[in-house]
Amino acid sequence: MRNVWIVIGVTAAAIMAAFFVCVAGILFLAPIRNDSVSKKTADSLANLPLPEDTELIEKVYKTGKLVGNGNGTQYFEAILIKSSLSLEELKAYYSGFAEHEWECAVENQEESRISLVEHGNLTFQTEMEGDEYYIVYSWGSNQGIFHELDLRGH
Repeated sequence: MRNVWIVIGVTAAAIMAAFFVCVAGILFLAPIRNDSVSKKTADSLANLPLPEDTELIEKVYKTGKLVGNGNGTQYFEAILIKSSLSLEELKAYYSGFAEHEWECAVENQEESRISLVEHGNLTFQTEMEGDEYYIVYSWGSNQGIFHELDLRGH
């Protein structure tokens, strides 16, 4: 009878250990997977054809709780461009690549800090001089299981 309890105890301990290893693995993998989704979207944004008289300066991305309150992982990707075109011309150009209103949005960028991201610190490395710098950004999405399990979104 004593051997049965030992087997039950060892089995229960093994099941609990396997459960904790799986949970820890998922919680460890969620940020890696979500950063991969965000990087892929940033790469896609950076690979869009540039309009005339425009150069790509830099790209950035960030995953986590970026704006607002509540729970939910958010994805932000942006490129910094320098262009002699006007803001309206750039908005018209990039709107042709957007499937939704939160994709390929364009705004003036006057400083290295990206003010669209409220939580955390996201900046461009480039020192900006003049008014020819623009940010082209998208709010990405990932509705998989890792979206919900990323602790940075809570």
